[in-house]
Amino acid sequence: MLLNEQILSYIEAHQQEAFDLLVELAQIPAPSNHEELRAAFCKEWLEKQGAQGVYIDDAQNVIYPIGVTQSNPLVVYMAHSDVVFPDTTPLPLKIEDGKILCPGVGDDTANAVALLTVAKYIAQNGLCPQDEGVLLVINSGEEGLGNLKGSRRIMQDFGKRIREFISLDGGIGGCVVKSVGSKRYRVAVRTEGGHSYGAFGNRNAIAYLASLIDTLYTMKVPSKGKTTYNVGTISGGTSVNTIAQYAEMLYEFRSDERESLEIMEQHFNAAIEFYRAKGIEVEVELLGERPCSGEVDEQREEALKQRAADAASHHADVEMHFSVGSTDCNIPLSMGIPAICTGCYTGGGAHTREEWVQIDSLLPGLKIAFELILHHF
Repeated sequence: MLLNEQILSYIEAHQQEAFDLLVELAQIPAPSNHEELRAAFCKEWLEKQGAQGVYIDDAQNVIYPIGVTQSNPLVVYMAHSDVVFPDTTPLPLKIEDGKILCPGVGDDTANAVALLTVAKYIAQNGLCPQDEGVLLVINSGEEGLGNLKGSRRIMQDFGKRIREFISLDGGIGGCVVKSVGSKRYRVAVRTEGGHSYGAFGNRNAIAYLASLIDTLYTMKVPSKGKTTYNVGTISGGTSVNTIAQYAEMLYEFRSDERESLEIMEQHFNAAIEFYRAKGIEVEVELLGERPCSGEVDEQREEALKQRAADAASHHADVEMHFSVGSTDCNIPLSMGIPAICTGCYTGGGAHTREEWVQIDSLLPGLKIAFELILHHF
């Protein structure tokens, strides 16, 4: 829907309030799996705006149900509360040169503020959706080892009732329409170790872990789709004069094709069993798993893509770029539910402590969020 003058006037009248909310929310720490402070803040803020029925579920999702009955079809809009940074004290923020600089300010706090601002408008004007219920969600666990716990819980609780799913994540002009699946593992090697001189000849866990890594890096990735792998961290050992008894790594592989993801898992398992056959103790722990897309109705998915493209064109004069990625949409897409992930700000430095949001992008971003969500009202 095109926004009318009344709605556009409302957005412009409340842009300073949205700016102030972003500055306040961005400073609240919210590492993945510890989003409690932001969740509590968002619930209280929504209730102050007049939102009824807001609750926090066991996964720390803040959920505002609108026109939701026991059985009616649903549409989900979400923006995640967690950030990649482990800070448990207020995140450092500064404003300069037309930018807000703060770790996590764009990914995904700016989009969460856009969703909250639309929620306020809906609550204060008593709007009710036309054909289906709407769930507005500030969700948990999108980043890293959060393992999409918030999105998973929404799909678990509401399942096939959900007709479509839009995640507000990323910047203006980008739209993820296909899922990159992944598996993430902690792999640990244990050996007898010993003194570097007195027990020379004993097996060294670091050496065997290094050899295992080398074996994994000999993998020629499948040709179907795009597939990647990576060792992200390694640790272990005791001292320079100790034969290491223990070493571990974090390893992941990704693909936008289910078949290729399965091939990568087969290679990983074969490598692990090869080293176990040598008498090496190898421990494997699955830390995270994100599914690839399933069979999604192409016409309904195309309709979502077009709505996102139209909104970006109307309010930011940009042409939408469609891509694949790993987002909260992985879960609904894996279940065959049409889903897209698009954003409502312009900025840079995502996943770095120098992350920033361009202040003058917040107004068009709000308009994009309003156009997308009010489509159902």
